[in-house]
Amino acid sequence: MSFFDILTLFGGLAMFLYGMRLMGTSLRESSSGTLKTVMEKVTNNPLKAFFLGMLVTALIQSSTATIVITAGLVGAGILTLHQSLGIIIGANVGTTVTGQIIRLLDLNASGGTSWIRIFQPSSLAPIALILGMILIMGFKFKNSNSIGNIAVGFGILFSGLLNMTSAVNALTESGVVEKMFTGLGANPFLGYLTGAAVAFVLQSSSATIGILQAFSASGVLTFKAIYAVIVGIYLGDCVTTAIVCSIGSDTESKRVGIVNILFNLSKTVLVLAVVTVVHQFGFLDELWDKTVTSGMIANTNTVFNLGCAVLLFPMLNVYEKISRSIVKDEPESEDKYKSKLEALSPAFYNTPALALRSCYDLLLTVFCVSHENLEKALQLVENFDEKVYSEIVEEEDNIDRLTDRVSRYMVELLPYLGEQQHVAILAEYHKVIKEFECLGDCAEHIAHIAQSNFQSETAYSEAALRELGVLEEVIEKILAYTEHAFAKRNIESAYHIEPLVEVVNDIVRTAKENHLKRMSSGECNVYSDASYSNLLSEMKRIADGCSNVGSAIVVRVRPELADQEHLYYSRMRSGKNKRFNEEYDQAYEDYVVRVLS
Repeated sequence: MSFFDILTLFGGLAMFLYGMRLMGTSLRESSSGTLKTVMEKVTNNPLKAFFLGMLVTALIQSSTATIVITAGLVGAGILTLHQSLGIIIGANVGTTVTGQIIRLLDLNASGGTSWIRIFQPSSLAPIALILGMILIMGFKFKNSNSIGNIAVGFGILFSGLLNMTSAVNALTESGVVEKMFTGLGANPFLGYLTGAAVAFVLQSSSATIGILQAFSASGVLTFKAIYAVIVGIYLGDCVTTAIVCSIGSDTESKRVGIVNILFNLSKTVLVLAVVTVVHQFGFLDELWDKTVTSGMIANTNTVFNLGCAVLLFPMLNVYEKISRSIVKDEPESEDKYKSKLEALSPAFYNTPALALRSCYDLLLTVFCVSHENLEKALQLVENFDEKVYSEIVEEEDNIDRLTDRVSRYMVELLPYLGEQQHVAILAEYHKVIKEFECLGDCAEHIAHIAQSNFQSETAYSEAALRELGVLEEVIEKILAYTEHAFAKRNIESAYHIEPLVEVVNDIVRTAKENHLKRMSSGECNVYSDASYSNLLSEMKRIADGCSNVGSAIVVRVRPELADQEHLYYSRMRSGKNKRFNEEYDQAYEDYVVRVLS
């Protein structure tokens, strides 16, 4: 055994782990939208949930990721804890797929030209790497980079596996491997702890099983040496998952992690007990000292997981009750936005579609609250009510709190975004959140103006109130278009905003001129000048904010305008856009003409 043999072993391990992570990350990124849609449709049928968990884990190559996503969905209120139970069991079975893929090491293609050689890692690795690089460098379709990264990750995984196998073969000659696993075979408890420790450090049961399969190439591993290691892997992996589920999570999310630990503890006890009893009766004598292969390790892992899933499935309700006993309910919170805030879970960072959906839900909530505050504030101008004023101030505090939280979450999410589409969505959200908060500020400012007028007994003339009424009609129409444009990513609604914004500018300008004339003639009280002008300025700010939201949505749908956004809108406003001109002329007739007289 030489230093270079050890270097090759750990270098191969590094390639293997990186390849697995690259492949799993790319699979999650490219399919996270689909995963979200499918997982939201889980019914209360635990069997369907089981198969869903198994399929999702087989797809993304990580039971930890599946369970963490599930915990996030439970925390967001999309799934209940009861619905998640079947997914957890299925995820533990689905993770065995990786081992079955790695068992391709066992394929024997004697007769060098046999077609079966194509399925050996020595052939699959370069094929996957070549295919991946062709997709990344030669194609530019929507998911070419993601699919290419999946292929490259697959190739790196097998290349690392081959390096580990080569190093293990060299180490076998020194007797190190034989001594190490002979010791584990004589002490199952030590093997159990070894499996748990390695899985905990690597944070992946699939990776640990893969390493064990690579060591099987030495030809010295026996069933008695590896069965306890495999069982220990289950515990090490589930502890990591439970820790991730608990970080920054609510009560229900923590219970998902606890259920996973309870299931895996039950699984380890069951397997160890059954193997011990069966061995005592002599049914495993032929297998006990038999040299295991990569395929036998994969099959053993699959049998253990699938058998335990079947036998322990009736225990789901028991696990749920125990988890509720361990993680107590928190005191009831009166925060009506609690579920929206909890949906901004760090568990979704590695599944951007879910994280962005949580951002979208909260952003839409901020807009709706701001919109409602604006309606209340405008009503206060004519009929002041101290109770409504207090409601507006309270909701404005909530708007600020929600805005701060989602803004921080988006900053934390950014490093996890790999697809340009996700980056574009986040860029849009960064733009609109500022405007949504601004709408809330406008509502509070209008409410302050109304309160000040009430306290100073300042009243507007009938003509001034009529102008404000026309202005409110346009503002309400703009807000309706803005909400539809953002909620549905509807570019048609976004196009309707800008002509109406120009009309608001015309009405504000005309209303100020009319107000000066009325003050000169004594029709309007001079003491109302400041408050009326401030009120008109707030209305203009509302329109300008909605204009910016519409612009962000247009750029999101038409990214080619990103670099010429200001030019595009300046041309539109200068009369060089036929559609804009037609809509502006119609709105002018409908609204501006009514305040000219």
